[in-house]
Amino acid sequence: MSAKHDVIIIGSGPGGYVAAIRASQLGLKVGIVERENLGGICLNWGCIPTKALLKSAQVYEYIQHASDYGITVGEASADFDGMINRSRGVAESMSKGVQFLMKKNKIDVIMGSGKIKPGKKVEVTAEDGTVTDYSAEHIILATGGRSRELPSLPIDNKKIIGYRKAMSLETQPKKMVVVGSGAIGVEFAYFYHSIGTEVTVVEFMDRIVPVEDADVSKQLEREYKKKGIKIKTSSEVTHVDTSGEGCVVTVKTKKGEEKIEADIVLSAVGVTTNLENLGLEDVGVMHDRGKVIVDDYYKTNIPGVYAIGDIVHGPALAHVASAEGIICVEKIAGESPEPMDYKNIPGCTYCTPEVASVGYTEQAAIDAGYEVKVGKFPFSASGKAKAAGASEGFVKVIYDAKYGEWLGAHMIGANVTEMIAEVVAARKLEATGHEILKAVHPHPTMSEAVMEATAAAYDEVIHL
Repeated sequence: MSAKHDVIIIGSGPGGYVAAIRASQLGLKVGIVERENLGGICLNWGCIPTKALLKSAQVYEYIQHASDYGITVGEASADFDGMINRSRGVAESMSKGVQFLMKKNKIDVIMGSGKIKPGKKVEVTAEDGTVTDYSAEHIILATGGRSRELPSLPIDNKKIIGYRKAMSLETQPKKMVVVGSGAIGVEFAYFYHSIGTEVTVVEFMDRIVPVEDADVSKQLEREYKKKGIKIKTSSEVTHVDTSGEGCVVTVKTKKGEEKIEADIVLSAVGVTTNLENLGLEDVGVMHDRGKVIVDDYYKTNIPGVYAIGDIVHGPALAHVASAEGIICVEKIAGESPEPMDYKNIPGCTYCTPEVASVGYTEQAAIDAGYEVKVGKFPFSASGKAKAAGASEGFVKVIYDAKYGEWLGAHMIGANVTEMIAEVVAARKLEATGHEILKAVHPHPTMSEAVMEATAAAYDEVIHL
């Protein structure tokens, strides 16, 4: 049996399903292949359910500190199963939402594992073993990624787990070691610590959230230590002994070797791409170090084959995959989309306090040869932050001293993941520091800290 489509997409994560919808809007006949759940990792096991868990943790913290707001409540306790179940429910409702969108946009959903074959064909193997060939003029690979495994941390999903299992544990661990302090690591460290698990974070680099500006790393480490989360930087897990009831984790630190006892070790050392069994070699698609090689419009070296999302160069983020999918299908449909500006991609981490950034860090701007103007505004000087009981953190902005170009912004504090979009839009529109200063920001808000930090960069700050 064979069915003809204009576009077939393998993978229905935020790259694949968004590309499918946009292609349908542009009048193309679309099929999407998915082996598990519509919405991919992001909706089912990543972005969405983790935010649900983090919200539960935040609400629990609020209740514990209710007296700070003049409210008296009885003793609260964390219902681990309830939190996990709520998170799964949120994920399921979002996945159903994608099912609805597929139907609404007349997209054929093909359940099974997809593999490309010569002659612009996709072979789909269903769960029951049935194999069906489909053909399409254009085939987009959007197969995403999974937890990366280190040789010293083989994931068994019992004692050594990846992020997926961390969202569906049967019982709450008393002690946990989190290996890696990128977004996944620090988010889970916050969640588990806030509900009473003793958490130790082990980071190979010399600071946590190492891709962020150094000032943000310092602030987050300070906040985490204040909460009681143990942090070991410049450290490496060399071995985990799982033979006993729990785990004995051997950590090589600057001061020598340490052994830490834990119930669970969470490996959060990054993502590896899903390129296996895709038929890349059969068709001759070029890839290097786990990434498919593509041009500005996501074409591979093989005509009619494209790749987007985690499996191509650029940051492995849901919003990047979605934007790449749209550019890819608009080009296929004969439009003239603008290539992606990878220097203006926001990154967000949803722990408490939140972290958000875009553009150059201060050090990267200096290394790139810019003469910089740097401004910083602490939330401790923000009326809205004080009123909200969330005065930790700051907004830091970096401008080019010569032309006023906004080179970067780095934020840590409450709701900063909602504030970073202002910077992304302003940078896209090439706004200068003076223009940001003259754009009247509402008071009292957290977002006026962006204007205040800009004022600080230009020695015009009022509230410091």
